[in-house]
Amino acid sequence: MDSVSHLVIGAGIAGASTAWHLARRGHEVLLLERDRPASARGSSHGSARIFRYPYANPLYTGLVQRAAPLWEELSAICGEPLITRTGGLDHGDLVPAAALARVLEQRGIPHEVLEAEAARERWPQFRFDTRVLHQPDAGVLDAEGTVGAMVGAAQSHGAELRTDWTVDAVERVGDGYLVHDGAGESVHAARIVIAAGGWLPELLPKLPLSDAFRAALPAFEVTQEEAFHFPYASAFAGANWPTVIRQDRSSRSYALPGGRDAGFRGLKIAEYHAGRPLASAAEQDGRISDASRRAMIERIVSDYPGLDPEPYAETTCLFTMTPSEDFVIDGDDGITILSACSGHGAKFAPLLGALVADELDGGPRVPDEFRLGGRRGDRR
Repeated sequence: MDSVSHLVIGAGIAGASTAWHLARRGHEVLLLERDRPASARGSSHGSARIFRYPYANPLYTGLVQRAAPLWEELSAICGEPLITRTGGLDHGDLVPAAALARVLEQRGIPHEVLEAEAARERWPQFRFDTRVLHQPDAGVLDAEGTVGAMVGAAQSHGAELRTDWTVDAVERVGDGYLVHDGAGESVHAARIVIAAGGWLPELLPKLPLSDAFRAALPAFEVTQEEAFHFPYASAFAGANWPTVIRQDRSSRSYALPGGRDAGFRGLKIAEYHAGRPLASAAEQDGRISDASRRAMIERIVSDYPGLDPEPYAETTCLFTMTPSEDFVIDGDDGITILSACSGHGAKFAPLLGALVADELDGGPRVPDEFRLGGRRGDRR
């Protein structure tokens, strides 16, 4: 039976980041993954996620700033850029552009606010009804490439990766834990980090957590989200296509250039947190509903004149949400939960593991919003 000081369960963005930071600090690390890193059945697959700074909550804007140099370091390690800068737009009546601009101004981040008409003149491929925030440093990040880079970096510091390893049971043994799989293999670890994403709900009952810690955990909601790729209309094929966040009181949506997994042919667009609830990731079926497809085509006709309103690709992914949309980074006697990135965690990828490693090494504490006793609410 193997024994390690630190065991990380889940090789998506959060787990890969944790393995990298722990290994680079000299810890003995074993990374377990039930499938493969950045699996299509998880939340970290594909090449297109949004990197952006604007948040109404200054906490998250500050964390993006902290993540930025780590993105540069990780890109240097893997030898290729992991973020393509496109610029980004935020608009809608739920989170006004002026509120986002105030936070960016406080943090010294370049930006501009345009009236709707001026924004339509600059980006005629979109329709705007409210003022628009433009942030030039936003872009598209390669989620799957990021996971691969972090796993590779962790392995270069001595971490071990085991795939096709499903956790069946965890038991407390002396000064550590025994983790068992269904095939009879076991691993002993002094500390465990759970970064299981959408598999967390079915893993939690298997963990020997205290009653108080378990009772303090927020509700975790797993949803199967649907995303669509629409081709650029010929008249706009050469246009500058920034990322777009639209937050209205009736709905929230996001759009971004689709990346290599959709042939770079168009825009990836989805409603935010509008998918079908699941008990856990095990229930996903990868199906796109006809109703969702029709609703998205209607949105394209109404709001995206620069796109042809016929999707050429479709995909699903998992969100694991908390009610506040904050992350969870907290521990109970050697077991740390790092999960529930709530649909907006990819931009923090290389920082998430550093937050955990700092906490485990007795360094700076994670933000109170991520701890079970300090959760506060709306992060938008």
